[in-house]
Amino acid sequence: MTLLRPSLLQQLNPDTKYSAMQIFRWLWKVWKGNRLQATLNACIGLTGVGFSLTMVWAMKRAIDTATGAREGSIYSAVAVMAVITLCEFAVGISRVWVKNILGVRARNRMQQLTLARLLRSEWRGREAMHSGDVINRLETDVNKVVNFLTETLPSTLSTIALFVGAFVYLAQMDGWLAVVTVSILPVFIILSRFYVAKMRQLSRKVRESDSFIQSLLTDTMHQRMLIKTMEADGQMLDRLEDSQSELRSRVKKRTAFSVVSHLFLNTGFSLGYFVAFLWGLVRLHDGTITFGAMTAFLQLVYRIQGPARDLTRLAPAFVSVFTSAERLMELEEIPEEQQGENVLMEAPCGVRFTDVSYRYTPTQRPTVVHANYDFTPGSCTAILGETGAGKTTLIRLLLALIRPQEGEITIYSGKLRVESGKLNPLHRCNFVYVPQGNTLLSGTLRDNLKIGAPDATDEQMYEALRRACADFVSELPDGLDTRFAEQGGGLSEGQAQRIAIARALLRPGSIILLDEATSALDAETERQLLDNILRDQRKTVIFVTHRQAVVDYCDRVIKID
Repeated sequence: MTLLRPSLLQQLNPDTKYSAMQIFRWLWKVWKGNRLQATLNACIGLTGVGFSLTMVWAMKRAIDTATGAREGSIYSAVAVMAVITLCEFAVGISRVWVKNILGVRARNRMQQLTLARLLRSEWRGREAMHSGDVINRLETDVNKVVNFLTETLPSTLSTIALFVGAFVYLAQMDGWLAVVTVSILPVFIILSRFYVAKMRQLSRKVRESDSFIQSLLTDTMHQRMLIKTMEADGQMLDRLEDSQSELRSRVKKRTAFSVVSHLFLNTGFSLGYFVAFLWGLVRLHDGTITFGAMTAFLQLVYRIQGPARDLTRLAPAFVSVFTSAERLMELEEIPEEQQGENVLMEAPCGVRFTDVSYRYTPTQRPTVVHANYDFTPGSCTAILGETGAGKTTLIRLLLALIRPQEGEITIYSGKLRVESGKLNPLHRCNFVYVPQGNTLLSGTLRDNLKIGAPDATDEQMYEALRRACADFVSELPDGLDTRFAEQGGGLSEGQAQRIAIARALLRPGSIILLDEATSALDAETERQLLDNILRDQRKTVIFVTHRQAVVDYCDRVIKID
């Protein structure tokens, strides 16, 4: 790869923000994590090349023995071919085994690393990429990169080895024929400059359309109830058809360009093969070669042109992996949050805002302006405000998802106000957060609860459910092992809300942050739930609410204009 000239490198990624060398360095970093599979595939490929060339020798030997051109036993010659064939079978089985076992592991590993990087990244408050697009990158682009590094590159090494070996073998038998056979390659090298640049552009447009369609499908499935009630199914299907039509058009353009390019190259390869065949017939007719040598000619020409064809496919493979690598590199642009050990402080904890201001973009008006709040340890505070007043931004600041541009937020412990410095992601373990809406994941009830505390026992989970007024769980046929569909399918909004509260109560943090967490509960259940939560004086409770019943339980109220 490093032997490519800079002009060609630039053509590999036209109109992108990454240079070709940046992409190569990123691919090298990814390759180092998959060296085992790549090395095994390379060794298996080279072994297969050795057996393939040996088979040419064995076939020539068997035919010459059968025609009397050499002495020996036909049976022993065929037996040698049979042994070589079995060895080729073993190589093929090894290749499939490495691809299916190590290949899946390599893809899984890269998906885990990429997802972990996303989960550790800073939350910007305004997500630039659609979740459907991100999922498309995690699936399709990860597969393309891993397959290229662990299969395409190692197979390219064996392809080059087969090409060189077959060319040297043929040159020893007939130098002129060997030169004629590879005469198409200079033409390919010249045309590859134009081909790579054009295919790069077409492939990126296809990937963009594919990601947009997945984003549209994701939106449709998440909001299907809204679409049904608004009777907008026809509109969504029309949008999907328009997007798919654009994708088909782009795929058609890319396919037409690829077909024309390959037709030209294959015409050249076919012409070379017919020249070799005619030359072999002439020499066989003149008696200057044996029938076995004629067969070897054709076998070697095939083994030269076959790798040459494979090398022509390397250009579109580079184009494809460059596009996928660039899309994955974009996911890594978001800086990581502060990493390290969690700082769990002694309960109860307090949080103090000192002249805090925040705006999402430089052109927008500030969402939070010179805020000065002190959520003292053991207090219960209600935060009120109209939609758009900044309540959600306040929650994100409390959870250290975003950082204030002005002022500072500090967390402290107990009445002595032992501070731990500015609030940062390492303090997030001190918070128990219940977001508004249905936030249950598909899976079992136990799986959902263990998100709050992976090591929680059944007794602890049932106690948290009791405090969250979710005693109905004990009546479920499978109890904690009850399985839910997406977003807690099968539960009412109130039941899902109480399970989400129980999940949060399993966390060890002493600052409970509830965002409209009782909106789906009846008055009596809400009263009992609030009594259970506020009974623990070592907790600092912050409600974001519109409900007067919740406000009545609080000792302090903050109104955000």
